[in-house]
Amino acid sequence: MNDRRFKFGYLLILLAGFGAMAVLWQQQAIADWWKLRGYEPTPDISALALATTMTDDAKRLFYINHPQLIADSDQFRQNCPISEQTIILGCYHSRQSGIHIYDVSDSRLDGVEQVTAAHEMLHAYYERLGGEKTKVDQMLQNFFATGNISERVKQTIALYEKSEPDDIINEMHSIFGTEIADLPPELEGYYGRYFSNRQQVVGYSEGYEDEFQSRLSRITVMDDQLAALKSQIDAEEEALSSQRNDIENLRSQLDYKKFNGDFNGYNDSVDYYNAQITIYNRGVISIKAKIDSYNQLVAERNALAVELKGLEQAIDTRLTTESP
Repeated sequence: MNDRRFKFGYLLILLAGFGAMAVLWQQQAIADWWKLRGYEPTPDISALALATTMTDDAKRLFYINHPQLIADSDQFRQNCPISEQTIILGCYHSRQSGIHIYDVSDSRLDGVEQVTAAHEMLHAYYERLGGEKTKVDQMLQNFFATGNISERVKQTIALYEKSEPDDIINEMHSIFGTEIADLPPELEGYYGRYFSNRQQVVGYSEGYEDEFQSRLSRITVMDDQLAALKSQIDAEEEALSSQRNDIENLRSQLDYKKFNGDFNGYNDSVDYYNAQITIYNRGVISIKAKIDSYNQLVAERNALAVELKGLEQAIDTRLTTESP
């Protein structure tokens, strides 16, 4: 009897131990359940998950972080105080403590919220990779070393190397998955667990980035055109100045001949003088047309610069913020 009681007591201890271990194993699942208990995403948040083609698992983790769209810049800065060098306008707080996304109202920047949502969700997942992280890190590093990566992304990674060297791979994980169209098959397959159509997310990224880059490119072209026009105008002004001096000298010679009664010499020189006046006037018309073109191009260039500034202000909360 005592032996049976001992065995029964030992069994209870074992069961209690296994129960405690099970609780530890399921601790994250319990925490996730608790965070999702009673949570209902707003229509805007649901739309972001749908637009970025998040898989069910990705959407679940996105919702676990109770994502918020924040329109007020002061409030956004309070929630996302760390400034970064990316085109992402949001932040993820570690240990599944929340995702915040800046609510950009400018229609020219449609897509920035979608890419930000996907980017921050990937931060949340990277934190959970566990033992798989070593393999994922290697894939990311290999692609960064050998893959087809835009200069903008390379520059962004270089800035992270200086400002946040411990989070470079974390950032690669989010940036590559949302901003680079062509990935190696193994890496593409990996991101398939998060997005059913990753190219749709990249399309959003390329769309609103182009709003900036197209204007920057056009401004660069216009600056080159303005420099060339300015050079032509300067050269023609110098030539006109020389012609004007020659004409004034010719006029003085004509006046001298007329004053001294050299009418034959005067008459012989009049036609040449008039021809030089005609050439000069054509030059004046030409340079005036170039100056008009220059001024018009300056106005167009400045209008583009104003548009670009407006786009920057649309996302500027002291902004371009995103914390890992």
